[in-house]
Amino acid sequence: MHSRAGKVCVGAESLPTHTFPGGTWGAGGAYLLVGEGWDLELAGNMLKYPVLALAAIVVWIAMSDAKEPGKSRETVRIYDAATGQVETVSRIVKTDDEWKALLTPEQYQIMRLKGTERAFSGTCSIPGGGKSGVYQCVGCGTDLFKYGTKFESGTGWPSFYEPVSELNVRLEDDTSYGTSRTEVLCARCGAHLGHVFDDGPAPTGKRYCMNAVALKPAEPAKPARDEKATFAAGCFWGVESAFRQYFGRGVISTRVGYTGGHTENPTYEDVCSHGTGHAEAVEIAYDPKKISYEGLLGIFWSIHDPTTPNRQGPDVGSNYRSAIFYHSPEQKRLAEESKKRLEESGRLANPVVTEITEAGEFWPAEGYHQQYFEKKGIEPTCHLPS
Repeated sequence: MHSRAGKVCVGAESLPTHTFPGGTWGAGGAYLLVGEGWDLELAGNMLKYPVLALAAIVVWIAMSDAKEPGKSRETVRIYDAATGQVETVSRIVKTDDEWKALLTPEQYQIMRLKGTERAFSGTCSIPGGGKSGVYQCVGCGTDLFKYGTKFESGTGWPSFYEPVSELNVRLEDDTSYGTSRTEVLCARCGAHLGHVFDDGPAPTGKRYCMNAVALKPAEPAKPARDEKATFAAGCFWGVESAFRQYFGRGVISTRVGYTGGHTENPTYEDVCSHGTGHAEAVEIAYDPKKISYEGLLGIFWSIHDPTTPNRQGPDVGSNYRSAIFYHSPEQKRLAEESKKRLEESGRLANPVVTEITEAGEFWPAEGYHQQYFEKKGIEPTCHLPS
């Protein structure tokens, strides 16, 4: 290796080259041009110079990263409320000086230094035109909360009962000030947004207590194109957990509740008394471009025994019945065809008793039932057929 005209060289040879971002790689490892005024020439067979080849690759990667300031090579999956799609994007990483240039002093103090704004100082007012918009992160524009999930908590800070998607926020334990709380951060840029508490309204029982200066209103360019599906297959804890395995792969959100009966606004105790006619069910919002209704039916059939009337395993009663609640004539047709195929497949020893009924009022269950196994941090135990 020798120095020539301010460049570092290793036995230069003239070999065919291939262009990559940030430089040019010679065939067989001949040479690499990186940036302006630097090149590493690797003569002959690259196997003779593995250490130099590795060093060149490291330099190339570093220079490639430098071409996109503010973005990290680390990626994160984010739900876009405007398209209804989950996208893989780069994390946003900035220096303190860059954040100070982007944010107001108050925003920087709160979002980057984890401060808290004065109570009743910000309202997150909803622009005209109804409640079809979303609030985004001031730091990076990530969608965070839908207007319709905002409620008045009386605390002096904007409150929401759920985020646009669990992908878009990150939760961390916060033991500052001698307390134990759950901090909410933007999943893409790491901005401190506020905290979440277990004293919110139905259907989640959550109160996302946010700093108003961290949020900005933005109308989605296009509404998310999602459809609903509703299934009953026994204990709704396990059924919801099974469908949430497809979160980000077509399943947008889930909630458990009661439907198919005659009692308005029933409680869990009411339903368990077997006098309401309701079934424990799961309502699913899904993106038909990513997962079809037939795909959801396939999951439904696989997670329970559709041949046992009013029973799944040890859970007995009409509230544990197998049922498909269709939301359109097309869903009804697909459900009936799917049921017929299953009956004719010969896989089941007994007749399929699953009822196929038009979806009616869906009453969300109490907050502690929502995402039960995830909250408890335990494996699902009540949805797989024996």
